[in-house]
Amino acid sequence: MDFRLKELRLKKRLSQTKLAMDLNMNQNSISRYENGEREADYKTLILLADYFEVSIDYLLGRTENPNML
Repeated sequence: MDFRLKELRLKKRLSQTKLAMDLNMNQNSISRYENGEREADYKTLILLADYFEVSIDYLLGRTENPNML
C-alpha cells in the first residue's frame, strides 16, 4: 500500500509533532503510520483524509485523484 501521509504532511510543511497536535494524536503514531510499522484504523483514515481534504482512496494510494467525493 502506498500510504501518502508523509507526502501530504511535507507538502503542507508540517512536522509530525504539529500534525499530531492538530489531530490530538501521538507523534509516535504519525511516525509509525508513515514508516509502515502500523496501519491506521478507519476512524483515523477519515480524520487524516478530512484534515488534508483528500479522499481516503487517495490517502491509501488507490487513486491519483485527490478530490473528495
